[in-house]
Parts: sequence; structure tokens; C-alpha cells
Amino acid sequence: MSDSIAPLSLPTADAAEPWLARKAETGLARAADLVARLKQERPQDAQAAVELWNDISVELANVAAVSSFFSEVHPLEAVRTRGEQAMQDVQKVTTDLGLDRELYDIFAAVDGSTLDESARRLLDKTLQDFRRAGVDQDEATRDRIRAINERLLIVGQEFSKNIRDDVKTISVTPDELDGLPQDWLDSHPVGADGRITVTTDYPDLVPVVTFCTVRQTRHALRVAFLNRAWPANDALLRELVDLRHELAGLVGYASWADYDADVKMIGKGSAIPEFIDRIAAAATESGERDLGVLLTRLRQDDPEATAVTTTDAAFYEEVVRREQLDVDAQLVRTYFDFTQVRQGLLDVTGRLFGLSYVPATDATLWDGDVAAYDVHDGDAAGKRLGRIYLDLHPREGKYKHAAQFDLRPGVSGRQLPEGVLVCNFPRGFMEHDQVVTLFHEFGHLLHHVLGGDQRWVRFSGVATEWDFVEAPSQMLEEWAWDADVLRGFARTLGGEPIPADLVAKMRTADNFGKGYRERTQMFYAAISYVFHTERPADFTEATQALQTKYSLFPYLPDTHFTSSFGHLEGYSSAYYTYAWSLVIAKDLFSAFDRADMFAPEVAARYRDRVLRPGGSRDAADLVQDFLSRPYTFDAYAAYLAE
Repeated sequence: MSDSIAPLSLPTADAAEPWLARKAETGLARAADLVARLKQERPQDAQAAVELWNDISVELANVAAVSSFFSEVHPLEAVRTRGEQAMQDVQKVTTDLGLDRELYDIFAAVDGSTLDESARRLLDKTLQDFRRAGVDQDEATRDRIRAINERLLIVGQEFSKNIRDDVKTISVTPDELDGLPQDWLDSHPVGADGRITVTTDYPDLVPVVTFCTVRQTRHALRVAFLNRAWPANDALLRELVDLRHELAGLVGYASWADYDADVKMIGKGSAIPEFIDRIAAAATESGERDLGVLLTRLRQDDPEATAVTTTDAAFYEEVVRREQLDVDAQLVRTYFDFTQVRQGLLDVTGRLFGLSYVPATDATLWDGDVAAYDVHDGDAAGKRLGRIYLDLHPREGKYKHAAQFDLRPGVSGRQLPEGVLVCNFPRGFMEHDQVVTLFHEFGHLLHHVLGGDQRWVRFSGVATEWDFVEAPSQMLEEWAWDADVLRGFARTLGGEPIPADLVAKMRTADNFGKGYRERTQMFYAAISYVFHTERPADFTEATQALQTKYSLFPYLPDTHFTSSFGHLEGYSSAYYTYAWSLVIAKDLFSAFDRADMFAPEVAARYRDRVLRPGGSRDAADLVQDFLSRPYTFDAYAAYLAE
């Protein structure tokens, strides 16, 4: 393997700040030189023009990837801060390029009919990007667009940083944690004051709201969780939605949602509330039915209860599953030791997609908990496709949710795709829904690697329309629900595999509540849409109204959920995409045989026709190529009706 496609050489933790500074400086300088060359040569040949543009894009993408990752995940605050600065530098260059009329004129003048299909697609997308950036506006408008884009990045970074850094705690006595698993209690020793500190990080939040029998404890932690980054992020969110609205108007759109949807599968902003209402209607019957079951059980403990709140939902859902559906999550979790699950994930996906994961012993790691693997096609002697890093436990200053981050996009013959799976799982036993999350997020990582053999960096990896991005990951979740698959790695510490009848009960239990969960997702989707179209004067008041309309759970007084709703920064008005993608994911999975989850023909066809093309084709075409028909709502409707 040539040095030109060797993996990225990362720095040690103490050398990361100067390394990142040099990486950003040299990458941006190379991009600037290439831009100057493009303007000087003004190539008449379309192929030469897009080749140069691709070179520029590679340099910018490389700087953006490492800068974004280090800004969110690196254990040293100085490195995170340097990453944020580098992102601002990349944004400034990207904005300037998008507003550069001279560059636009070069691409508008070339004859794209001479290009092959992929290069012509790149040219078309490039011209579209210029127009959406505002290149055809007057100088004063372009200056305002430039200022808005630079400010948007800074505000978004502050919004995310506030969520990442605001880890709230509650202090309780051991008695106030009644019901928690013993391994969790063992990892939370009693302090000198006789109390235990519980944080809003997920390894604390999920067990407490699920198992703690003391309602006051559940309530206190839930309120603390919903008030993270409040009030600081309320003002930042106001600025985000106002700036986005102004930017959309400057480039000819009625709202940010219209601007954002124009390059997604959904096509137009007005289709978003129609989709939200369609999903909400489809989920209402089963949601109200299952919520009634929760309320009935709650009233056994509290006869005066009139509604199930988010304080009680997870706890009584677990009670119902244990008492009525014969699934005890505390028993289930004993089959999901983290170390075994992580290896099982690699074994399952390796078998499914014909891959080998070889420990990358030469990789430099930023934290002792991180693991690195080279991904090979076939066995370990096969072609190296990329490198992945698994950073799966919480630490101070780290991104608080679960996501896949790029370290480097793949470009055929030039550089390997590299990515990082970032999660916040416990080190001991995992809840099964955490296992499902792990499979989901790993799906993004696989898409990044398998789709990373692209000539044009614009189409590398997870570069499809944003409302398709989640579909491959949502589909991979199905392998975390199959009894035969789980028996390969879901074992007690004594080696006893999870029983098939327990997995069947778990699946039945998981179906319980899916209606009200989908309604909650539509509540979130409505927030992201309405905040960007109506821009309400009071976000908390608007949240209450939307929760009443869409969620089946009432608003929890004195909470400010949207200040820590991180997707408002990244997904902006398009949180609907999770449900949109799920519709497609259910249809994709309909092509697989539940009786043979590793059937090689369909898995290979899916890998080659959906994952490997990256963004080189429209998502609807990828799906149709795999299914031999357009996708439909039918499989999703059947899922809701199960």
C-alpha cells in the first residue's frame, strides 16, 4: 500500500493543539493556492475545472473534518478551542468561495456536456451551491451573507459547547436510589456526607429514570436534564433562527425551512408539516392505547394521577414490560456486557458486509478508552478500505450524545476514509436500547467507510440527501433485535447466551409504546420546523403549545428542553428527517429475510447499491435500484400496526 493512501497520522494528546494549528494553516494555504491557480488558468475544459475544484474541496474537507471532531471530543479544552477556531477559519474561506462571482463565472462558462455522468453531477451541484450561497446577489447583500455565515458558525459552536459542558447533578441518599441495579450502585460510592452524586450524563440518567422507585429522584434528575444550557442557549437559539431566516430571504426563499428543504428528498418546506401530521395521525391510535396502559398502572400507585408525565414514563413503561409483558430490563442487561457487545458488533457487521476489522496497532489515540481498527474487504489480507475509531465512554468536555464524526473523507487513490464513533455508554452492563443505539451509529460509520471510495470528495461517504442519511443506520438496528444474531455475543458473564424466547418477548415489549414515541418524535420535528418558520417570541411557550398538539405527554413545568436540544443546531428545521428516513429504512429491510439475516446475496446487493455509491446518485435512485421499485409508506405503516 502506497504512502499516499496511508491512514492519517494523529498526534498525541499533548501535541494535538500545535498539530491541529499546522493542519489548518497548511490545508487552507493549499486551498488558497489552488483557488488562485483556478482563477489564473480559467480552464475552458470542464474536466479540468471540476478536477481543480475537487482538489480545493479535498483540502477544505480535510481541515473541516479534524477541526470539527477535535472541537467536540478531544479531552483537552485548549484543543477543543483550537478546533473551534479552525472551523471558523474554514467557514470563512468556504463562505468567501461561495460568494466569489469570478469563480462562479468560470464554472458557468464551461460545457458540461463533455463530462461523464459523475463529473456532470459534480458540476451541476457546484453551480447550485454557488446560487444557494448568494453569488448572484449585489455586493452589499453578499457582504451581509458573509457576516451572517460567520456569525452562525460561532453561535452554533457556543450553543453546542453549552450543552456539552453543562453537566448538572443532583445529590441523593442511598435510599433515594432504591431500585437501581447493584452494579450501578457499586460504581457510585457514598460520599463522606452520606450522599451520592448523580449526573445528567446518559449512563446515570437512563438507569435512574428507568429503575429508580423514588419518584422525587426521577423528577429531580429529569428536570435537571431538561434544563441543561438554560438560560444561556435561549438567546443563542433566538439568534440562530433569526439569522437563518434572514439568510434564506437574502437568497430568495420565504423561510429557512424552504431553503433547507430545497436540496433534500422532501423538496419543499411546506411538505414538512404535512409529513409530521401524517406520521402523528398514523401513530395516534396505538399511542393512546399504550399510554392508557401506563396510566392505569400508575394509578395503582397513585390513585389521584390524571396523566403520565416524562418523570414517570420510562419507569412505568419498564414496570409494564416487566409485569405484563414478562421482560425485566435488569435481567436483560446482564446479557449485554459492554466488551462483549463491542466485539459482537464487529463480528455481526463483518459477517454481514464481508469485512474484517484489524486492530490498528500503529494508531495514536487521544484517550485510553479509544480503540482503532483498520477495515479490510474480505479477510485481513484484503484491501484496506478505511480506518475507524471507537470512542464509546463519557468523559469531561466530550460530546454528550451519540454520533459518527469524520476524521477524513475518502477519495479514490488519494486518501482512505476515516471516522470516529462517539458515544457515552457505561463500561459494564448496557441497556438493550443502548445496544440498538450502538448498531445505529455504527451504521453511519460503515456508510462513511464503504461509501468512501469516490473520485469526487463531494460524494464521499454519508453525502446523500440529509433526510436519507439515517435510513441505513435505522435499518442496521434490526440486527440488534434478532435472536440468532444476539446469541453470538449476548451472554451473561458466566457464558449463558440470551434465550430466544426472551428476545421474542423483548421485541413485543419494544412494540409497546412505539405510537407515543413516534408522537414525541413529531413533537421534536414540529419544534425544529415551527421555530424556523414562525420564530415564536417565547420558545418555552411555543414548546408547551407544540407538546400539547403532538406529544401524548404533558409539559413538565419549569423546564426548557429546547436549550439542550442539540439537533436545533445541526438539523435546524429538518428534524423530521429521522421519521422520513425510518419510512425508507423499514422498506429497505423488507428486502431481507428475517429467517436468514446474513443471506449473502441481498446483503451484498445492499452494500453495493446503497452504501458504496455514497452521494454519487440521488437517494431515491439508490433505493429503487436496491428494491427494484420506488420506496413506499407500506412497510412503515405495517410496523406501526404490529
